[in-house]
Amino acid sequence: MYKVFVKELPLILTNELSDIANSKYFLLNSDAVKEAIDALAKKKLSQAYIYHPNHEEILKKFCKTIPKEVAAGGVVTNDKGKVLFIYRNDKWDLPKGKLDKGETIEECAIREVMEETGVKKLKIENFLRTTYHIFKRNGKYKLKEVHWFAMKTSYEGELVGQESEGIHKVKWKGPKKIKKALMNSYTNIKMLFGE
Repeated sequence: MYKVFVKELPLILTNELSDIANSKYFLLNSDAVKEAIDALAKKKLSQAYIYHPNHEEILKKFCKTIPKEVAAGGVVTNDKGKVLFIYRNDKWDLPKGKLDKGETIEECAIREVMEETGVKKLKIENFLRTTYHIFKRNGKYKLKEVHWFAMKTSYEGELVGQESEGIHKVKWKGPKKIKKALMNSYTNIKMLFGE
């Protein structure tokens, strides 16, 4: 099962009939997929399911209809145990960005965190999870697949938001401020914190 968020609403790709028993579901073809995404984007549905019997094939077939953009990012913790957040599009988010040609997912995650926040001395501790969401570019839907890593840093220098990416603030946040930030964040980010 894959949870793909469309305007914060779940589009669930599943091969389990039990998942969709009492719900509206769509088949895995381009017309049905676009119909499901449009219904969620316009808030006509609060969730939608796309059913395909083969789990191995479901994401691959979905990506034939909605092109995939691979990205990576980090949940960065400093020596004081605070987590690095960015503020963009009027929401608190975590630094992430698109994979460049010839780059590994890990290299991408470190590069994007450095570019978006100015933080250096990053070390990946472990892989956390992959999240998915749909966005629109040039009038076409795309699937963003983000690979998230837990990172540590001893960096104590200045935080610099990447203006060209629309990042207005970069902040270290402790537990109380994280909770507050998550109230104005994305579902995928909340999932990284177990919400």
